[in-house]
Amino acid sequence: MDILQVVENLTEDMYQRFKSAAETGKWPEGTEVDQAQRDMAMQIVMAYQSRVLKSKEMLTVGEDGEIVNKSKRELKAEFSDPNKIARFSDL
Repeated sequence: MDILQVVENLTEDMYQRFKSAAETGKWPEGTEVDQAQRDMAMQIVMAYQSRVLKSKEMLTVGEDGEIVNKSKRELKAEFSDPNKIARFSDL
């Protein structure tokens, strides 16, 4: 089975487990991940982000397979809505 077939059959929960393994080097229950497993988890996460999530978030993999990178201007525009940012000064 190739990686794209795995991604097509991956559930959201499984994706989150692979993402956790790639980010932390451990499975969610705490078991260590060896380097080969971590590399495979990273490939699966990147393919899932590209094929399924089609995310436009910063530092994810876009539909074209490239890392989504935004300019400072684009990020400022994205976060300029004061209603989207938590403010705790009114407490």
